[in-house]
Amino acid sequence: MGNIFLVGMMGAGKTTLGKALARRLGREFVDTDKVLVERTGVSVSTIFEIEGEEGFRRRESAVLAELAERDDCVVATGGGAVLSPDNRRLMHDNGTVVYLRARLDSLWERTRQDTSRPLLRTPDPRATLADLLEKRDPLYREAAHITVDTGFQSAATLVTRVVTALAEHSPGRAA
Repeated sequence: MGNIFLVGMMGAGKTTLGKALARRLGREFVDTDKVLVERTGVSVSTIFEIEGEEGFRRRESAVLAELAERDDCVVATGGGAVLSPDNRRLMHDNGTVVYLRARLDSLWERTRQDTSRPLLRTPDPRATLADLLEKRDPLYREAAHITVDTGFQSAATLVTRVVTALAEHSPGRAA
């Protein structure tokens, strides 16, 4: 099946679901943001402060290209990884892309107390989140082979839904 790339907005559950999915499928789990933090020794927020979003996106693309060379990983991408057409193509061509689609209310509930999200450090973070979702949703859909709606169900339920969708996408190849 190759790699499984999880895309979606911040707060969609990519990391939580990714860890559980990797365990279920017996694969390695990799979070692109965590790789960046480990390599730079600073937080994502600090990278944004020093290099701006453009610098962060460059680093993110380099990590994604490196991870695409691996096989059989579950990769949780940053919410903005799909902004680059090259990243969308890279993921699409090197694995199965799963869009974890969440409604604005769910995303807001999951992110509103999280101060580590640099893009939400605005006077109206909910409006910013709504704007990001509106702009990114078409890009997530373009990149995705599979779309799974998330909500307030458990990670175990979502993992089962993703595994089922993967099996339907590639019969005989999912767990």
